[in-house]
Amino acid sequence: MENYFPILMFVLVGVAVGVLPVAMGFLLAPSKPDPEKLSPYECGFEAFEDARMKFDVRYYLIAILFILFDLEIAFLFPWATIFKDIVATDSIKLFGFIEMLVFVAILVIGYVYAWAKGALEWE
Repeated sequence: MENYFPILMFVLVGVAVGVLPVAMGFLLAPSKPDPEKLSPYECGFEAFEDARMKFDVRYYLIAILFILFDLEIAFLFPWATIFKDIVATDSIKLFGFIEMLVFVAILVIGYVYAWAKGALEWE
């Protein structure tokens, strides 16, 4: 049972770090609600449409493209961290470089395709 004590302490400290600031803010912060503070606020004026309105499809397309390219760029970091080892090893030096060139080429082809289809234009 004593092997699990560090794990229990880690969980307890994690929960305390998450819950304690929220509880302190709730207990110690002054609470003086008035109609102005409780009114809906959206860009400096009252909301005039339903909050569940449909967004333009282009917004979702740009968001998906951002996530796609952002995640693909995140794959470059592991390669960059072991780049020194790749260059030091003669048997995989050229392979590691060509592999990354192919990956970046696929990224560029996807970007050019999205650009050619007009996915990046907002009008």
